[in-house]
Amino acid sequence: MSPLAPDTTHQIVTITPEALKELAALRDTEPDADRLGLRLEIISKPGEDFKYDLSFDVVTTAAIIDEVRTHTDGDLTMKVIVAGNSIDLLSGATLDHTSSAGLVIRNPNKPLAPTIEGLIADDALSAEIDALVQAEVNPALAAHGGFVTYVGHDNEGTAYLTMGGGCHGCSMSRMTMMEGVQTMIVEQIPAVERVRDLTDHTSGENPYYH
Repeated sequence: MSPLAPDTTHQIVTITPEALKELAALRDTEPDADRLGLRLEIISKPGEDFKYDLSFDVVTTAAIIDEVRTHTDGDLTMKVIVAGNSIDLLSGATLDHTSSAGLVIRNPNKPLAPTIEGLIADDALSAEIDALVQAEVNPALAAHGGFVTYVGHDNEGTAYLTMGGGCHGCSMSRMTMMEGVQTMIVEQIPAVERVRDLTDHTSGENPYYH
């Protein structure tokens, strides 16, 4: 293989045998099933919990920026089209199927931070806040299935975050943010006096994520 050739052997998303069996059964009910592959795309906006679009599409219609992989298990074969705009955020994810939950995507990645006009997100203070969030804040929230994403600061002592996972849509999320996350950040970073939550908690239909 040429050094410049794309690596089409690496599986971007892992599909368990249970999920592959379920997907193949669903695909085979579609017209022209032999031409179809599973298309995966993240359709949520930065700062929101991941929302996924799973659909069957003709493999030959995949865009140039998309990546197509072949998944096999015994006699089962499935072409998977990963949307080009979702490759990085789906890398390392697992698509599984259980009798209780159906198809489930377990994604180790975190949503991108939203860009908010007027906030600073690319200076030394931002790097310090984000490092603390990743090293201490999120590990503490992980026990509750939640995480926060640093968005930026206003250069006047306020840091802005969004909350996701178990914290998103939960009635305790504001208390968690103000009493827990704010305390950790303010005590360790003198330039930060307060923390504000930018999350739209009304969109948290399911406060837990897989």
